[in-house]
Amino acid sequence: MAVTKKTETKKEPKEKSSKPATPAKPQQARGLRKRQEGMVVSNKMEKTVVVAVVRQVRHATYGKFVRRTKKFYAHDESKQCGIGDRVRIVETRPISKLKCWKVEAVITKAE
Repeated sequence: MAVTKKTETKKEPKEKSSKPATPAKPQQARGLRKRQEGMVVSNKMEKTVVVAVVRQVRHATYGKFVRRTKKFYAHDESKQCGIGDRVRIVETRPISKLKCWKVEAVITKAE
């Protein structure tokens, strides 16, 4: 069994360049985020409100317009929303198991 020695070669230090190692990518715009308007139906949780969004859809068979309601959990950092407020919510990254919307603006306050 022959044993060979590895010969060490001196590596010359690389010259430092003025530009960064990886070129900076241009900022890509995010996709358009979904926005909904609805009524706050609950604000009993910490920094969370439940917003009911109502839409009208045409019935497939009868053609009559039917109201459909969907509830969304939205993040309200400043706790500014009260029950009955009309708010605009915007889609965001998942914040918790059920919460992936946040309150963008309060359109009208409840009286």
